[in-house]
Amino acid sequence: MLQIIFCCFILLFPEKSIGQELASLRGIISSEDGELLSGVTVQIKNSNLITQTNRNGEYSFTKVSVNAIILFSRLGYKDLSIEIDLIPNQENIRNISLITDIQSLDEIHITEKFSSSNSIIIDPAKFRVFPQTTGSIESFLKNIPGVSGNNELSSQYSVRGGNFDENLVYLNDVEIFRPMLIRKGQQEGLGFINPDLASSVHFSAGGFEARYGDKLSSVLDVRYSKPDTFSVDVQAGFLANSVSFKLPLKSSYILAGIRNKRNQSYLSRQYIDGNYHSDFSDYQILYKQNITSKFSLTFFTDYNRGELKINPEKRITEFGTSDDVLRLFVNYSGDESSKYKSLTSAMTFGYNFSKSLNLKWISSYSGSSEYENSDLLGWYSFNEKDGGLDPMYTGSLLGRGSNHNYADNFLKTKIYSSELRMYKQLRNSFIETGLRFQSDKVKDILDEFTSFDTTSYSFPASGNWMYSGQIRQDNIVEIQRLTGFVQNTFNIIPNLTMAAGIRFNYNNYSKENLISPRVSIIYYPSVKDEFLFRFSAGSYIQAPFYRELKNYNGILNADARSQRSYQFIAGTDYKFNGLGARLKFSSEIYYKLLSRITPYKIEDLKVRYLSDKYAEGYAAGADFSLSGNFASDLESTFRLSLMKTEEDIKNDFYYTKNPSGSQEIVYPGKLKRPSDQLFNVGMMFQDKLPDNPTYKVHLNLIYSSSLPVGPPGPDRHTDVFKIPAYKRVDIGFSKDLVAPESKKASVFLKKHFSMLSLHAELFNLLNFKNTGSYLWLNDKKNNQYAVPNYLTFRKFNFRVIAKIKSR
Repeated sequence: MLQIIFCCFILLFPEKSIGQELASLRGIISSEDGELLSGVTVQIKNSNLITQTNRNGEYSFTKVSVNAIILFSRLGYKDLSIEIDLIPNQENIRNISLITDIQSLDEIHITEKFSSSNSIIIDPAKFRVFPQTTGSIESFLKNIPGVSGNNELSSQYSVRGGNFDENLVYLNDVEIFRPMLIRKGQQEGLGFINPDLASSVHFSAGGFEARYGDKLSSVLDVRYSKPDTFSVDVQAGFLANSVSFKLPLKSSYILAGIRNKRNQSYLSRQYIDGNYHSDFSDYQILYKQNITSKFSLTFFTDYNRGELKINPEKRITEFGTSDDVLRLFVNYSGDESSKYKSLTSAMTFGYNFSKSLNLKWISSYSGSSEYENSDLLGWYSFNEKDGGLDPMYTGSLLGRGSNHNYADNFLKTKIYSSELRMYKQLRNSFIETGLRFQSDKVKDILDEFTSFDTTSYSFPASGNWMYSGQIRQDNIVEIQRLTGFVQNTFNIIPNLTMAAGIRFNYNNYSKENLISPRVSIIYYPSVKDEFLFRFSAGSYIQAPFYRELKNYNGILNADARSQRSYQFIAGTDYKFNGLGARLKFSSEIYYKLLSRITPYKIEDLKVRYLSDKYAEGYAAGADFSLSGNFASDLESTFRLSLMKTEEDIKNDFYYTKNPSGSQEIVYPGKLKRPSDQLFNVGMMFQDKLPDNPTYKVHLNLIYSSSLPVGPPGPDRHTDVFKIPAYKRVDIGFSKDLVAPESKKASVFLKKHFSMLSLHAELFNLLNFKNTGSYLWLNDKKNNQYAVPNYLTFRKFNFRVIAKIKSR
C-alpha cells in the first residue's frame, strides 16, 4: 500500500521539487518532411541542462537562461545550434525542423544510446551484417547481456531466469503473439519482426515501465516509422530471401516486406538422416495517412505461415563418457509434420487535440491455426562402442526395442483487443494513460502418446508395449481481460529523470484484481554524458494465458492464478577512451523476488506448466558489457552474465526407499529452475582490412553454461541431469561493392545501388556438438539412458544484400 501511495503522490504532484524558473521553453522537433522525431538530444550549451524528445517529438525545459544557445542532435540528421532570446517568467515555444544527413544515413551504424527508461536502443542495421540462421531480430537479442538461448534454430530467448513465455513483444504499440505448439527449433519459421522495415528497436531486460504490459521478464519494442526517401531493399541467399520497399508521400507513407525461408539444407545438418521439407514465409504491409493536420490513420497487417515435414530414415548417435562410449542405432518408419498460419491486423487512429495533448485508439486482431501430426515408429539398439579400428564394430548389446510417437493436435486462437491511450505534455513532465480490453478465444484438441517396447523389435500390434504421455483432451477457453495504466515521466532536477506509474489488471478466469506500481530513475552526473546511473523497482504480474492454465497432462486448472515478482535493478554506464577507441562499459545487478510462480518443465522448446502447483523463488545476477568502435563505424561488444535462480514448490514431496528397504517421504525444498544458467559469455566483433576497408569480418561467439534437465514427466525433482554447455562460433566475411572508400567500384553499381554487399558465412565454425534435448531409453536391465539430440553442425551460407537507389 505504501508503494501505491508513493507512486500516486508522484503522479499527482511531480513539479513540487522543481525550483523557480528564469524562463520556460518547450517545442516540437520534426524532420523536413514533417515527421515527429523522438530521441533528439536537446542541450543548453555551457550548462548541465539536457533532455531528449519523447515519441511525439516534444521537449521542454523549465529553468533556462533568457539568453541561451541550444544544441540539437540526432543520428541521421545534421546537428543544429541556435541562439535564442526568451521572455522571462513566461512560457516560450520554439519548434525546430532538422535536416536529413544523407551521408550518415547511407552508412551502417550501430548505436546503443542512453534512454529515459531502463532500456537500450539498438540500431537494427547491425542485425543485417552479422551471420544469422533464423532471420529474426528476436534471435539477435541473444547477444545482449541478460539474454540467453541455447538453440540456433530458434528465435526464442530466456531473460534473467525467465522462460520463453515471459517476454513482451510490441510492434508500433501492438502486442505480438506467437504460435504455441512449437516443440523444436526446426519447426520455427520467421520471426514476426521484419528487420528491413524496423526503424528503431528498444529492449528492456527487466524493470520496464508501467506503460508496458504484464509479463515477468522483458520487453521488445519495435517501431516501423516514416522513411526519409523511397528505397527498395533486397536480400538473397542459400537459406532465406527477402524484398521490402519504403515509399514516403506528402501526407502518408507505405512500408511493405516479403520474406521466405527454405532451410532444409541447413536442417539436414543434424543427427537424423532423412528427407526434410520446410517452407516459411511472411508478408507485411503498413500504411499511414494523415487525413487532416490533426487526424491520422494507420493500418498494419502481417500474414505469417510455416510448414515442416520430416521423413526420417536412420540415426547413429555416440554418447557417454570418453571411457565408456555408447552408440545408438535407430531405423525409422513414418513421418512427422507441423504447420501454422498466423494473421495479425491492427488499425490505429491518432488525434492531436493540441501540441501538448494527443489521443490514440488501437484495435487489433491476432489469430492462428496450428497443426501437429506425427506417426513415427523407430527400431533401436544401443551397444558399447569397441575400441577397434573398424568404426562400425561394436561391443556388447545393452538394449534394443521399439518406440512409437503419435500426435494429432490442433490449436486455434483468436485474440481481439482495443486500447485507448492519451499523452499529455506538461511544463516539465509527460503523462501517459491507457485502458485496454482484450478477449482470448482458444480451442485446443490434443491426441498424443508415446509408447515403447524395451524387449525387442516389434510393431504396436505385438510385443510388450508400454504407454506414457497419453493425452486426449478437448479444451475451449474464453477469457476477457481489462488492463490499464497511468505513468508520469518528469525531471526532479535537470539531470535526474524519473518515470513512475501504476498498472491494474483483471481477467474473468482467475477473477483477480491486480495492482502493479513501478518506478525508474535515470541520473546524469554531468553534461559530458560520461556517467549514467539508473535504478528500477516495481511489481510485475503475469495473468495466466492459455498455456499457464494447463497441467502436464493438458487438463485445465480452474483455480489457476497469476504469477508475480518484485524486481530491483541498479546499473551504470561509463564512457571513456581506451584501446584506441571510445568505449562504453555497462553493468547492472538485479534481484527478482518470485512471490508466486507456476512451475514448469522444458522439453526441447516446449514449456509444459504444472498449473495445479505453485512455487516461490528468486532470480539474482549481474550483467556486464564493454562496447566500442575498434574499427571506424564498426561496433564490437563483449558481454558477461552471471545468474542464479531457484524455486520451492509448495507441498511438493515424493517417496523413496531408505537403505533398510522401507519407504520414506522426501520434501525436495529448493530446486534449480529449468532456466538456471550460471554464466553466459558472448562476443560480437567486427573489423576491416586496413589497406582495403571494403573487406570486413563479422564474428559472433557464445558460450553458455549447462542447464538442468530431467526425464519426461511432471516430477520436477528428477531434473538433476545437465544439458552440457552451449558453445558456438559463427563467422562472416563481407565485401562492400559500392562503399565510398572503394577506389575500384563500378560506376554502374554506384549509380543504381546505395548499398551492395556480398556475405560468405560459416555457421558453427568449430563444429561443436551442442545438445538441444535428450531421448530417454531403457536397457534390458531397466537402466535409463539419456541419448543427446544434437543441434546443427558446420554449414556454409552465402547471401547478397542490396539497397536500390530511387530515381
